[in-house]
Amino acid sequence: MSLRSDCEGIVPAPLLPLVPARFDVIGDIAVLSLPDALLPFAPAIARAIISRRKNIRTVVRKVSMVTGESRTARFGVLAGSGTETVHREYGFTYRLDIAKAFFAPRLGTERKRVSDQVRPGERVLVPFAGVGPFAIPAAAKGGAVTAVERNPEAFRYLAGNAAANGVSGRMALIMGDASDVSLLPEPAYDRAIIPAPYGQDRVLDVLAPVVRNGGMVHFYTFKKRHEIPALADHYAETGLPVQAVRRCGNVAPGVSRWAFDLWKDD
Repeated sequence: MSLRSDCEGIVPAPLLPLVPARFDVIGDIAVLSLPDALLPFAPAIARAIISRRKNIRTVVRKVSMVTGESRTARFGVLAGSGTETVHREYGFTYRLDIAKAFFAPRLGTERKRVSDQVRPGERVLVPFAGVGPFAIPAAAKGGAVTAVERNPEAFRYLAGNAAANGVSGRMALIMGDASDVSLLPEPAYDRAIIPAPYGQDRVLDVLAPVVRNGGMVHFYTFKKRHEIPALADHYAETGLPVQAVRRCGNVAPGVSRWAFDLWKDD
């Protein structure tokens, strides 16, 4: 059942097309993006979601985009209380406050795809580590993971989640700027997983040199589809031939998140 069908009888029929077709779920929190025209009906929509979906305890409306060095958005609580939750994904648990730490629930399948490629003993670098959804599964696969996160709140959850998932002993946690390679404890990594924030593509130029020749880089960027072929050619010209490229969902009209698997050419 879609959110739009849930809203039948709550939202007047002429406004139903404005209701988003879906919403995100992080732990037991439903995250809605509602246009202003639907605000008078927001509390009723939230109550309907909670009554019809037993896994939801809190409903929030996203009121701002992700911004700033902390990579956080602002939310308004429509039903329930608080923005802290525990998200479960492929056997791992992540405690977080969605108002204090960035988390993209729609990347769960992608995170598993990448972590499944990690081999025991690999040295793995994960900048922009957030609360750990890329770094912790890589450590669970036997990787020696360096996770870098500059947001103090996200870093606090990262440390707690590493312990809760039993991988603290295989992780070096660094609170700092992901582009400051002087912070890194390893001279070279076998694999880098770089979920770069919007507009920070240049970090690839900074971090690719710390991956050994023959290593792998999983790089995430936000682009329009027509930009992808030229971008792949550019990566190849800089010594990072593309092994695979995947679209990981829309983030704005015409703009998608793309995952590039890049081989560090020797």
